[in-house]
Amino acid sequence: MSTDAKKTLVLGLGNVIMGDEGVGVHVVRALEKHTLPANVECLDGGTGGFVLLEPLQSAGHIVLIDATDDGNPPGTVTRTVPRFSADYPPTLTAHDIGVKDLLDAFYMQSGEREVVLYAITIDPRQSISMDLSPDLAKAADVAVHQILAELNQTA
Repeated sequence: MSTDAKKTLVLGLGNVIMGDEGVGVHVVRALEKHTLPANVECLDGGTGGFVLLEPLQSAGHIVLIDATDDGNPPGTVTRTVPRFSADYPPTLTAHDIGVKDLLDAFYMQSGEREVVLYAITIDPRQSISMDLSPDLAKAADVAVHQILAELNQTA
């Protein structure tokens, strides 16, 4: 798998039928409606697991968006640059094991590539819904604007 050092992959994770847990996918879908720099690719990763390894390996820069249950108030948007999967928030949502395993494999095979994580805090007590709660809809908008600013700054 070859890597395009100039390519930025924006990967949204989550399960959209679990309400706020799908916030990463909602953010990526919102980003796709904007004019993005030519080197940016958005991908709805859903709960994809290891099938996402190839797209991750093809990009020189990665922006990952996911829901977290990290103890902050729901709707908190946190930007971090973790160096290892163990540096990610301690309790990611239902796909926790898959994401951490995926990132371990990615870091092992890809070396020192930077991954920027936008973690959006959710209330884990969710009912089945295709929509975000009002607090998370606002947080998704905040994340979209922060990510757009970052993408345009690095283009």
